[in-house]
Amino acid sequence: MPPPANTRQAPSPPDGGWGWVVVFGAFVSIGFAYAFPKGVAIFFKEIQDFFGTSYSEVAWVSSIMLATTYGAGPISSILVNRYGSRPVVMLGGLLCGIGMVSAAFCTSIMQLYICVGFITGLGLALNLQPSVIMIGKYFLKRRPIANGLAMAGSPVMLCTLAPLNQFLFDSFGWRGSFLILGAILLNCCVAGALFRPIGPGTASVKTQATEEGKGSLKREVTEDAMEMSSPTNLPMKNKTEEEGDRDCCEKINQYLDFSLFKHRGFLIYLIGNVLMFLGFFAPIIFLAPYAKHIGIDEYSAAFLLSILAIVDIVARPTTGIIANSKWVRPRIQYFFSFSIAFNGTCHLLCPLASSYTGLVVYSVFFGLAFGMVCAMLFETLMDLVGAARFTSAVGLVTIAECCTILLGPPIGGTLIDTFGDYKYMFIKCGVVMVLAGTFLFIMNYYNYRMLAKEEKERKAKEEDPKTVKTENEVRNNWIKETTQDGPELEPLREEQEGPKKEVNGIIEV
Repeated sequence: MPPPANTRQAPSPPDGGWGWVVVFGAFVSIGFAYAFPKGVAIFFKEIQDFFGTSYSEVAWVSSIMLATTYGAGPISSILVNRYGSRPVVMLGGLLCGIGMVSAAFCTSIMQLYICVGFITGLGLALNLQPSVIMIGKYFLKRRPIANGLAMAGSPVMLCTLAPLNQFLFDSFGWRGSFLILGAILLNCCVAGALFRPIGPGTASVKTQATEEGKGSLKREVTEDAMEMSSPTNLPMKNKTEEEGDRDCCEKINQYLDFSLFKHRGFLIYLIGNVLMFLGFFAPIIFLAPYAKHIGIDEYSAAFLLSILAIVDIVARPTTGIIANSKWVRPRIQYFFSFSIAFNGTCHLLCPLASSYTGLVVYSVFFGLAFGMVCAMLFETLMDLVGAARFTSAVGLVTIAECCTILLGPPIGGTLIDTFGDYKYMFIKCGVVMVLAGTFLFIMNYYNYRMLAKEEKERKAKEEDPKTVKTENEVRNNWIKETTQDGPELEPLREEQEGPKKEVNGIIEV
């Protein structure tokens, strides 16, 4: 007898429909999450003069905001797993608005660290991860394109915020500008409202059995038997005892999959990205102050960020299309490694640009390289760990990356304060990025070879009938031994008998 037609299954990604509305919402929330810490750098020169601080001290504002955005990744992931993406993003938009409005009344640089750095940074964190996760739930085949379009929100927002921030400063000062920006960031709440859940992810198997009848109940028994057949679950008598014996680490592991640290591809990605972020954000934060330092007027300096963002707008969806092609997607990790190394090369050549024309050329190539990296930043991670473990992977990656994100801009500011020249900051960032790209390229080559070798061994084992027979005998003996001690694995015997009952046209549970 065929399985019941009304059996509820996990919904598959629709690859379209309302998913494109979700992409638009992610476009807005991701755009603010990535662009705002860079756009606020327009005020750094004036804030530095107002509070009488150094380059490195004022750089901590963006640095703390970026580090909080990434470091709060696990908190965001846990909240998404518990409550879903929609309320988390709306809460993030509210925190962003509160942080910037509070910053308008700050009287010291330390208060700015708290309001702009921690509160607004936490709000941006609650916008970033849920947006990326929702795209992974709505798209599979078109996921690289959807990610590229959503990531294009960053350059679009940066292109808009750079001149807007300069206009707001000239009209209202930095305090009035922060008030207006706080109101603008509340639009993240609207973007979060578009994140409609794709399916009933919180329904338990037992609830489904009650609703759907005996056919679904049999599916529940089968799943319970498979769960009980795991050696780690055998000693557990029931779920109540199991939950009572869990310690803090086990409860956290419900939301963050720490077994990812045994995943070879994940570790390669993590090490390479931690190194990369040491030089990833500093050049874009100091680009406008550098232009002002060499005598370029304020609006022309802000326009450099707009040029970078305009190129970035084109680069991200284009990169998504290229990454989705049949030639690149099977080896997308190589493309990602090249993009990081290309980014570093641009920074190494930046000190040669001593005029405004040279900085325009640098901004064009920097925008291209920056867009390529950002478009594939999460796509490559999902390619390694899969959509099911992606939520935990994002949280673990961002908490590890926040250390180098926190230190990158202040180290650059220290180099500027020490040598009185910006070129050493650009050279440092370039060297770090090239090393990160080279490391990822070499290690991904090793990873691809190991994966091919493991796949070959797996196929050889499946084709060997002796191996299959031996594995079946071991499994059957283990079942026989474990079922002798009591009725805990009764559902497993029922699962074994189930196919015979179905052949006779009778379904009993």
